[in-house]
Amino acid sequence: MSERILVTGGAGYIGSVVAAHLIESGFEVVVYDNLCRGHRAAVPEAARLVVGDIGNRDALDRLMREVRFDAVMNFAAFIEAGESMREPARFFRNNSADTLTLVEAAIAHAIPRFVFSSTAALYGTPQRTPIVESDPLQPINVYGESKLIAERMLHWFHRIHGLHVACLRYFNAAGAWAGRGEDHRPETHLIPLALATAAGDRGALSILGTDYPTPDGTCVRDYVHVADLAQAHRLALVALRDRGQLAYNLGNGKGFSVRQVIDAVQRVTGRAVPVVEAARRDGDPPVLVASSEHIIRELGWRPAHADLDAIVRSAWEWRLANPGGYKD
Repeated sequence: MSERILVTGGAGYIGSVVAAHLIESGFEVVVYDNLCRGHRAAVPEAARLVVGDIGNRDALDRLMREVRFDAVMNFAAFIEAGESMREPARFFRNNSADTLTLVEAAIAHAIPRFVFSSTAALYGTPQRTPIVESDPLQPINVYGESKLIAERMLHWFHRIHGLHVACLRYFNAAGAWAGRGEDHRPETHLIPLALATAAGDRGALSILGTDYPTPDGTCVRDYVHVADLAQAHRLALVALRDRGQLAYNLGNGKGFSVRQVIDAVQRVTGRAVPVVEAARRDGDPPVLVASSEHIIRELGWRPAHADLDAIVRSAWEWRLANPGGYKD
């Protein structure tokens, strides 16, 4: 019998792609999402959707009594660093406290494995590039701190209760796969904003900071294709069958500046992307680039879609096929 996986936040961008990948790989999936930022249309048809909040213990208990899950994969989180610096309480409650409620429920119902969607924001302003998992964890925004609190909780639940835990720290998810793409409302991520600008659906693109200590003065990030993230989550899920605690960076190992991403969008779309230069956003490190050697060495994961133009092209094709995003 195939394993049953509870994918919380599975109506969101990354969670829905992971859910689809798991189903394609033979797993049974229940998506649990409150739909505050996710989309019903993103949930795979073969998955069961349960509308609920991970902070609602009664609802979790009802579901976990009904279905015997083999693992939980948690993608239910607020993700915008800038927003976290304006509304810290919402981030600590949703990303930290509600994750605690979810973990408590998983332990109470003897679910043995927990895969956590973490972030490179844990590293703050890194001391070196590329970043490795043993580097200091020192977030400079509330989003990163809220995820670090959750990781530390999971570490202690592993030590005390034997919960098998994988924390996957990834960088900028991008691209589209299996009819699923990036549709945040409001959208704040660079690639979809640049594509919307190229399509003429919004005004000039703001470059938030041009005085960073980088080659062209703009932030440098490691963009990883969402399909590669899905594969890494499945590999970690399987590895937890006989391993107790894992933590991996996920990235393609290449850094691209904001200006380089804009250039790629212009190449792929054949359209201009007008820009305006603006002030830095609070809490943005200058450079975040991952070393994924640890997961490559231990689990055999390797990004299959590391080319920036290919990542942008998949996102552009999804946008052309889904003007205005998901219809729900």
